[in-house]
Formats: sequence, structure tokens, C-alpha cells
Amino acid sequence: MKLDRKILIAYAKKYQGNYDKILKAIANKEMIEPEDDKRAITILDEEYPAAFLSLSDPPFVLFYKGDLNLLKKQCVGIVGSRRVSEYSLKATKTIAKALSLKYVIVSGMAKGIDRLAHLEAIHSGSIGILGSGIDYIYPYANKDLYELMGNKGLLISEYPDHTIPYAKHFPFRNRLIAALSDKIFVMKSDIKSGTMTTVDKALKLGKEVYVLPYRIDDDDSLGNNLLIYEGAEIIILANLDDY
Repeated sequence: MKLDRKILIAYAKKYQGNYDKILKAIANKEMIEPEDDKRAITILDEEYPAAFLSLSDPPFVLFYKGDLNLLKKQCVGIVGSRRVSEYSLKATKTIAKALSLKYVIVSGMAKGIDRLAHLEAIHSGSIGILGSGIDYIYPYANKDLYELMGNKGLLISEYPDHTIPYAKHFPFRNRLIAALSDKIFVMKSDIKSGTMTTVDKALKLGKEVYVLPYRIDDDDSLGNNLLIYEGAEIIILANLDDY
């Protein structure tokens, strides 16, 4: 059986985007009825983002809503906690607004920092990378953001249709945020968090990481100060034009 894009789409839908199961199906040349989807691009297509080819586990299929042309532009990632403080809220809005003048902003469509970053950047285009099916709104509180991003930005996911958001999807999803972004800006993070998995992958890919500093007694932002201690660059609001 010759592997083509319709076979990959069929595998992705059968196995709900599970990378290991799709890889096994390809290796075994598993017989399957080819399937097409106008909202999908595959690793065999010209539109597939070259940035994902740097990964050891690039997604075989990406399902999308919105403007695919955004994938051709220079991107930076803005990531952080679902819990925002007044300080992180103001800083995220300021940074996202400034960076969106030069870059497409990439984030993960979660509550908190992700939502703020997408909303501030939507006027010039923003990319949301999902940990659920392309038609599964999660969290549901972001329903308005999903509609806005689908119309004025871009939503992408390796998970088809209404695939539910298993917890393991999100750290795996974070590799795509890291790969697509030339730089990562960390707004608020605990030491053990999804944000830190994104940073870890970004560093392994050789990406620049910039971090917002916090007070030493801010217990739910210890990840930021740890990254600075380990050598990450500090975000300086007065110098945003230099990034």
C-alpha cells in the first residue's frame, strides 16, 4: 500500500491523533480506507510547517481552522499559568501587544496567560495550538476565543474532530508551541508545570527563552525565577522593541 495524504488522514482519525499508534500503522502498512478532509494538512503536503520537521516526533496530520498563511510568518510563543496576577496580566498584555507588531503570537488556548496573549495579538494574527480535537472547545470558557481565532487567526491540532483533551495531550502538544516559535516568552510559571515542559523542549531545539522576573516570595511563580537563575534572559519592558 502506497502511503499518501489520504491514508495519513484516515490513520489520524482512526487513532484520534495518537502519534505512536499512527507510527505503528505506517510501519505495518495497515490497510485502511483512504479519507480526505479539507481542514487537514499532512507531513506530505507543501503547506506543512517546516518548523515541525525539526522534531523527532513531528505530527503526521494537522487539523486546522482559520488562516494557514500565518504559518509562513515569523512566530514567537507566549506561555504561562492559567492563574494570573495583576502584575502578570499587565505585563502579558503589554508584551503581547508590542510583539504582535512584528510577530505572529503562538500560545496554547488555555485560560489565563494564553488567553490574554491571543486576545492582544488577534488584530495581526495569532496561532492557537490545541490539546484536544479541532472541534472540541476546551476550556469551554474560551468559546468566544475559539470563534475569534477561527475567524481571524489560526487554530491547529494533531487531534481530529471531537477528540477529548486527555491530560497527556498537553505536555505533548507543547512541543509544537516550542518548535513553531523562534523565541519563547515565559510570563508566569510554577516549577512543575506545562509551561516548563514547553521551555525544556524550546531549549533542546535551540530557541531563545525570555522570562518575566518575580519577587522572591511569589510562590506560584518560582519557575520564572528558577529559569532566570539558570541563565534565561530577563524580559525588560522598556526594551520590547529590541526583541
